[in-house]
Amino acid sequence: MFREYNRKLVLEDGQEYYGYSFGSPEDKVCEVVFNTSMVGYQEILSDPSYTYQAVVMTYPLIGNYGMAEDDYETHTPTLGAFIVRDYNDEPSNFRSAASLGDVMKKYGVTGLSGIDTRKLGRSIRDFGSRNALITSASTPKDKAIQTLRETAIPTDAVSRVSRKSVVAAFAKNHRFHVVAIDCGMKANIVRSLNARGCSVTIAPWNTAPQYIEELEPDGVFISNGPGNPEDVPETIATVRALLGKYPIFGICLGLQITALAYGAKTYKLKFGHRGGNHPVRNLETGKYEITSQNHSYAVDADSLAQTPLAVTHLNALDGTVEGLRCKEDRVFCVQYHPESAPGPQDSAYLFDQFVQLMAEGKKNA
Repeated sequence: MFREYNRKLVLEDGQEYYGYSFGSPEDKVCEVVFNTSMVGYQEILSDPSYTYQAVVMTYPLIGNYGMAEDDYETHTPTLGAFIVRDYNDEPSNFRSAASLGDVMKKYGVTGLSGIDTRKLGRSIRDFGSRNALITSASTPKDKAIQTLRETAIPTDAVSRVSRKSVVAAFAKNHRFHVVAIDCGMKANIVRSLNARGCSVTIAPWNTAPQYIEELEPDGVFISNGPGNPEDVPETIATVRALLGKYPIFGICLGLQITALAYGAKTYKLKFGHRGGNHPVRNLETGKYEITSQNHSYAVDADSLAQTPLAVTHLNALDGTVEGLRCKEDRVFCVQYHPESAPGPQDSAYLFDQFVQLMAEGKKNA
């Protein structure tokens, strides 16, 4: 039996997609992006890098295995909205502690189901990411578009999701001390470092370099996070001040911040890279890695010519920069996510390379 649509998505170019409400019922203006992962919706929901974005899941069935307590990447999701084809509100999973919709209601994440997500995904692919309003199905289109024109997406995403004070995460088999600059860091990054004997001091995004030096780390990590890297000049300045002093490892936004610290440039991609099956070529080994990705921005390859950074990885689909290294400064970073969650484990070796750099630094100290 047909249910009458009660909600709709209105894109800034006037396209409309009608569906049903789940999660939080509030109207929401977000940037609409798509993710091609077949599993991992809980990790996507709780990934701080999606702050202020509405994520369209191209895989049709979402919610069927519920939400498990151990699988959050942050315990306070800041994703703007979830848009899915078929939402399952009766999960079948012995680990499930709540339904996806219940968690979305708790944290104010708007949901829209029942729309043609393949059509919407193709629209984003063809015309790029755009802002959109999720609202009542009865809202006139001209009023919705006016709301979109009058509502700006905030640029404070990193400051919103970063920790506000220093937090420590100790490793049971402690070998190294890492200071992690939190720009919206996923929990599995900390778990990956702890598993390799790295105790982690997690510092806010705007921590001064002098404070980090006082902590006497063996290495510095720059995390993933949401938004435009140029919106965090404080983090860029801190990284610039630390170059050459410690081994530095950056992931995703951390790569973009590192590139800007060296004087390179970044730009916004047409529709970004989001999914768990993006092929990346390692230029140092010639091997291809299947990677997990989530970013809207990339490093301008031409702008690297005036820096000491060398490209180490390239995206096999569009040739964009996926990895950078400065051997002299003991700095390396990647645009994709070696911690995955969700995604393949091909790139986990990068954490081992970071540990090796810190071990060499201790040996030569």
